[in-house]
Amino acid sequence: MQTITDAIHWWARVSPDTIALDFGDDRATYREYHDWSERIAGLLIETGLSAGDRVGICAGNSLQYCVLILGIIRAGGIVVPLNMRYTSHELGELVEDTSPHLVFADGERIGKFGGIDVRTERLGKVNERRHGERAQLEHRPHPDDKVVIISTSGSTAKPKGVVFSHRTMTGYVATHALEDRSLGNGSRVIIPAPLSTSAGFVQLTHYTVLGCSLHFLSVFEPRSFLRTLVEKKINGFGAVPVFFEAISKLPEFEDADLSSITLATCGGAPVTQALQDTWMKKGIVVRQIYGQTECGGNGTVMPEHLARKQPQKCGMGGLFNEIAIVDEDGNRVPPNTVGQIVMRGPGNMLEYWNNPEETAKTIKEGWLYSGDLGTMDEDGLLTFVDRMKDLIISGGLNISAAEVERAVLTFGNGIEECMVIAATDEKFGETPLAIVHTRGEVDVPALIAHCNERLADYKVPRFVAIEREPMPRTATGKLSKPAMREKYRNASQHLKRVR
Repeated sequence: MQTITDAIHWWARVSPDTIALDFGDDRATYREYHDWSERIAGLLIETGLSAGDRVGICAGNSLQYCVLILGIIRAGGIVVPLNMRYTSHELGELVEDTSPHLVFADGERIGKFGGIDVRTERLGKVNERRHGERAQLEHRPHPDDKVVIISTSGSTAKPKGVVFSHRTMTGYVATHALEDRSLGNGSRVIIPAPLSTSAGFVQLTHYTVLGCSLHFLSVFEPRSFLRTLVEKKINGFGAVPVFFEAISKLPEFEDADLSSITLATCGGAPVTQALQDTWMKKGIVVRQIYGQTECGGNGTVMPEHLARKQPQKCGMGGLFNEIAIVDEDGNRVPPNTVGQIVMRGPGNMLEYWNNPEETAKTIKEGWLYSGDLGTMDEDGLLTFVDRMKDLIISGGLNISAAEVERAVLTFGNGIEECMVIAATDEKFGETPLAIVHTRGEVDVPALIAHCNERLADYKVPRFVAIEREPMPRTATGKLSKPAMREKYRNASQHLKRVR
């Protein structure tokens, strides 16, 4: 068998006393993690959960969250991580799309489901099965069972649900374990991302399947993150560039002992030579990779010796992962020619949930069409160029420009057009800038309040620009963003922040 639960069962037998999950004051060994999740699976089956039923989770990172994920999968259910920062409106759309059997939420978020037609349960209920006799379960997961629906923002106004199975997730882990043996059983890894995101969920399954000890923080705060790296002698982690930059700017960074780190990966934005040089002074090579939710996480591999010399490159295809650059007809292009990045490998998604049209656009003859532009040199090293899919990446979180535009346009009040683009942000890397065309005046505070009701806070525009003339359009009538991106290239320097 090739399932996530098989891997946890293995480590519970082979390394029962190894810490699997460490949340500071709350920890669990692999034996505890396994047995607790088995009891949670029994609890879910008692509620009437059948194989293939969805179960949502809306909460901050916690030990209970991790155990619930494994319990759902063990019972044959499909996990639906719900972004804890989403509004009731956004959560309602996801619930309508996935029709969960049950939604677990922590005390801070359960109130968001008051007006949504779904059965809810407090996350604290997981604690009721922390101890007790080992559960006896008849259900046995199959490698091709679907295990998770991860929402991802793309070129559409509504998030799409990326579906993975046991086989795709464990195939992704096995491939990376063969390609780079920096981390394995007992290695200490820190997870800075929320479990409700693809980064958090994938890293949880990736590193527990490898038998690592996973350390979590409730939120990313540079000083506490650096302290954990030192005190816990962390061996590996991955983050977006702004995280690396924030840590390196701390006065404590210069004297921090980071000699235990054997793997540091970075994605979501380019790694500059200056950032690479800063970390190399500590003996750490930041390896830039390319990936996306749909390919299971990291789509490329960047060997350390290549990252030292070419930090701006995103690596190459792996042992069983293939990367190519193609033109509009799907034909491969010559080296150093811009085209669309396509990938195929064991970790690629199965489908978009309940969305065959978008699935057909993305997966063609086994290849995953990324919607991103890149080039590949003669040695097969990838350079990311731009996003065809109109995404804004803020602090490592994906924001669909179309979704923000939709929210702004529902405000009405004379707004005729809206274009959302990325503005540079010192803290988050990128942040939404809403450009609106109107012949009247815009009550900007009211507009932001309106967006706050419909969007998670990180999606709400921090800048608003007013255009008196209609914005440029393409030959097909769509708003054309290149000219406006150039016009507002330095928007963060001359526009006033609205929040």
